[in-house]
Amino acid sequence: MYIANEWKDYEIIDTGEGDKLERWGNIVLRRPDPQIIWPLNPSVQEWKNTDAWYHRSSSGGGQWQYSNKFPESWIIQYGKLRFQIRPTNFKHTGLFPEQAVNWSWMMNKIQNANRPIKVLNLFAYTGGATVACAAAGAEVCHVDAAKGMVQWAKENVKLSGLEDKPVRFITDDVFKFVQREQRRGNKYDAIIMDPPSYGRGPGGEMWKLEQSLYPFLESCKTILSDNPLFVLINSYTTGLSPAVLHNLLHLTIGSQHKGTITCGEIGLPITKSGLNLPCGILGRWESL
Repeated sequence: MYIANEWKDYEIIDTGEGDKLERWGNIVLRRPDPQIIWPLNPSVQEWKNTDAWYHRSSSGGGQWQYSNKFPESWIIQYGKLRFQIRPTNFKHTGLFPEQAVNWSWMMNKIQNANRPIKVLNLFAYTGGATVACAAAGAEVCHVDAAKGMVQWAKENVKLSGLEDKPVRFITDDVFKFVQREQRRGNKYDAIIMDPPSYGRGPGGEMWKLEQSLYPFLESCKTILSDNPLFVLINSYTTGLSPAVLHNLLHLTIGSQHKGTITCGEIGLPITKSGLNLPCGILGRWESL
């Protein structure tokens, strides 16, 4: 498992009864997580000091229960990268902290490439990877179908002092964007994608990971440069094995470019128990 264990502004304090107790800066949130199927340890006093608790509704969705007043949004830091945190109506906070292992890996790849690197970040959400790649010196194209998420990403880039860096923000269906880049002849040295299990584009375009990911990778293969640096896939789809991502990368990117493929689970350490919480899977293709 790839563990994001270098955080100072974030930690999972404890887990149990389907919930995780997290510290985001100095604010403690309790949120549900389907992977947590073990009981809560009542001796962990921090469970009693939660600032907000997200309760799922039996009819879908849910709502926050606030114990203490705190700002609508606040800033946390990972190294020199800064991000705005804001609890949303869908339990999310605008950041997936386990992705820090990928940020560090990508930054290292870009900084050691010894050449200009052009990165395409697809399903780019609030721009964690965009911020990391821009900070490492890459030119970045950030694409997401949700206008609000793209605006949030712009704020994160600015927070990290990178507003003068070559970052292009696009609100669009990623499949259509990639097809247009094919026609325009645009190429990228690295492609990052964090596709949802299900989704719809701005025009109602349907995305279902099991049906869409292979043809999407085939499309992305055509816009890689002649000397690509890496391709990264993240997935939170329940039941999808890391070996599936390995096979997909082998059949698509690996059929055209020589490189190595590594796949596995991604996770976060749990302070009180010393266990690690699985948070999805990743697949990496990188040049030799």
